[in-house]
Amino acid sequence: MPRYVPPLRDMQFVLHELVQVTETFKEIPAHAEVDVDTVNAVLEEGGKFAAQVVFPLNRSGDEEGCTHDKATREVRTPAGYPEAYAKYVEGGWPSLSCDPAYGGQGLPHVVNQCFYEMLNSANQAWTMYPGLSHGAYEALHAHGTPEQKATYLPKLTSGEWTGTMCLTEPHCGTDLGLLRTKAEPLADGTYRINGAKIFISAGEHDMAANIVHLVLARLPDAPAGSKGISLFVVPKFHVEADGSLGARNGIFCAGLEHKMGIHSNATAQLVLEDAIGTLVGEPHKGLQAMFVMMNAARLGVGMQSLGLTEVAYQNAVDYAKDRLQMRALTGPKAKDKPADPIIVHPDVRKMLLTARAYAEAGRALCVHTALMLDKELSHPDADVRREAADEVALLTPIVKAFLTDNGWIATSACMQVFGGHGYVREWGMEQYVRDARINMIYEGTNTIQSLDLLGRKVLADNGRKLKAFGRRIAEFAEDAGVREDMQEFINPLADLGDKVTKLTTELGMKAFGNADEVGAAAVDYLRVVGHLVFAYFWARMAQVALDRIQADGDAVDPFYRAKLHTARFYFAKLLPETASLIRTARSGPAALMAMDESLF
Repeated sequence: MPRYVPPLRDMQFVLHELVQVTETFKEIPAHAEVDVDTVNAVLEEGGKFAAQVVFPLNRSGDEEGCTHDKATREVRTPAGYPEAYAKYVEGGWPSLSCDPAYGGQGLPHVVNQCFYEMLNSANQAWTMYPGLSHGAYEALHAHGTPEQKATYLPKLTSGEWTGTMCLTEPHCGTDLGLLRTKAEPLADGTYRINGAKIFISAGEHDMAANIVHLVLARLPDAPAGSKGISLFVVPKFHVEADGSLGARNGIFCAGLEHKMGIHSNATAQLVLEDAIGTLVGEPHKGLQAMFVMMNAARLGVGMQSLGLTEVAYQNAVDYAKDRLQMRALTGPKAKDKPADPIIVHPDVRKMLLTARAYAEAGRALCVHTALMLDKELSHPDADVRREAADEVALLTPIVKAFLTDNGWIATSACMQVFGGHGYVREWGMEQYVRDARINMIYEGTNTIQSLDLLGRKVLADNGRKLKAFGRRIAEFAEDAGVREDMQEFINPLADLGDKVTKLTTELGMKAFGNADEVGAAAVDYLRVVGHLVFAYFWARMAQVALDRIQADGDAVDPFYRAKLHTARFYFAKLLPETASLIRTARSGPAALMAMDESLF
């Protein structure tokens, strides 16, 4: 049976020793009083909730799945799910980072993100029910009318209601400019909405009294394409003037998708039949408002794969230490046993360290990005807010795509550690692999994220955002580069930084002559930049570890020695992947596009 232990020690390392979040909190009046003890206490309790309440439901929920009643068009979630959600609400967990004006606790987003990593390790499918509510909350908080905020935000904050985002349709996929759902204005200022939406995570369930759907649709005078999309809030139940729930709205679940993973989350097909909604933001500018929720969801999906990587690693390590098979190539290690534990074998260690290295660097990146989000939303200095917003924009596709790619690699490697037991359900590993594979697809496929990074976030502004992050790396490399014990980390980091600069310039020049250069290179490019970001954080983590080892000597906490070993593994075994990626990114589109379609 699988197990999960919240990685509180590593979270504390990243939060307080690496990123030093409380120093940034002091710059933000709303968070100035949040100290180390407060952060640690919240996450310790959050870890207990994840491990003790949610994790025990993961396997049973996967096996049971959700049940759709075609007569009532309602969905029943697996046994224990509503009860766990009730405990989640009772504990005040939905309100952690929400605005106190609507009943929130006002804690920084970075604290909430760490809590959600633990929830995702414990049970990704369950976590998606409350997780999407945060995106709905953020979109309405940023773009809702005063009436919409008063109606919906207190209930989303408390967790009494949950939220969804209703984007795509059967014929659309990622191209939302093709959507056909119609919104007809009514005399009372509301809109009658008709259409169909698919792939709506947590689109119907029995865990909360109401579901707040954010729906993209077209007004009668809407121009074609993505510039003709508006956003509407469409509750499952109408909300009366006094805040009580009224009659059922015309939005129903027509069916559930039968997926390879996240079985216990209701991925719904929704039909809108004269559903009544209200406009969010300005007409025809719905994507702008929805991007608040979409970007939150993309960061959330990266956190999902980070959570899966961590829990898969923990279980693979346990198995590798316990499973006896063959002898070490250098001679018996467990001489009192008939064979050695498989953790003595080099390739088993490579698989374990791959997962560990990706988890720990992914955690550092997610904490850093969430802290930048806190600065973007709440810092008193407009220039700081703007710079932080640029960095969040640059890092968001990397968090979504690089972490989910790595999650697939890591969970697959951890399943491999189990050998034949890996694909036997009772060990739990095959579920992590199935769930992780989905994360690479939804909330914008990783190819879409790659195009977003290279096309919109880098080339569209002549590399301004990338150069700003590059300066951060260069300053660190200059400061740490004088240390002899840091050369093994600084030299490859600086070298990759130079190569990324050259590759970006080269691709930008080629794109002027052939836009397919971007499409052909984007996926490889994102992975190269992802490694640049990871190398930066691993070099910084190595520096912190070296400092502690030098200061404490033989009395040093073994945690720091493990951190240093993992850093060395990353630079030796994972970062070199960039050499082949750069080569394929430069190879151009000819090998992809030259073959006539009839030959496929």
